[in-house]
Amino acid sequence: MIRRTLLASLLFLAAACSPPEPATAQPQTPPTGAVEEAIFAGGCFWCMEHDMGAIPGVISVESGYTGGRNENPTYENHPGHYEAVRVRYDSGRISYEQLLARYWPLVDPTDDGGQFCDRGSSYRTAIFVTPAQRPLAEASKREIIASGRVNGRVLTPILDAATFWPAEDYHRDYARRNPAQYAAYRAGCGRDRVLREVWRR
Repeated sequence: MIRRTLLASLLFLAAACSPPEPATAQPQTPPTGAVEEAIFAGGCFWCMEHDMGAIPGVISVESGYTGGRNENPTYENHPGHYEAVRVRYDSGRISYEQLLARYWPLVDPTDDGGQFCDRGSSYRTAIFVTPAQRPLAEASKREIIASGRVNGRVLTPILDAATFWPAEDYHRDYARRNPAQYAAYRAGCGRDRVLREVWRR
């Protein structure tokens, strides 16, 4: 896989890179509303897990695969699947619409060939929705397009939710468990630089 090759070549940068700020630990208090789920794809699931885990109201984020052809996919064998994250959130603290608004700036929705240095279909962006979520996701996408905030067309599709298959244990919570390696990968992949360019910030 491209990412693994890149990571191996970038490990020497780890000492020079500041580890990312850890995702904000969400307080382990009873939810104030219903616990809901949402599934997003945004390239490397290490990055999506880290970034979405820092959103207030998010209870947990799990890396995995969805949208593909085979059951029980693995990192080595996931034809058609997206790398994705399953987000569990407290609907009393954050709504689905607010979660969507926080998702968009974490990805480059103008790139349908992958994300940043990770190329290929499994690294594309997508929002996976239930029937109830679809009109909200479509409205959110229309708002992003109308806002003119991104430098290019919004190519992120909104797809029907499919079975979500959790990733292997070594992929889960990767940024927290391997901060130096994660920092080297993220810096070398140029994720934050591209996001600043795309979102004009």
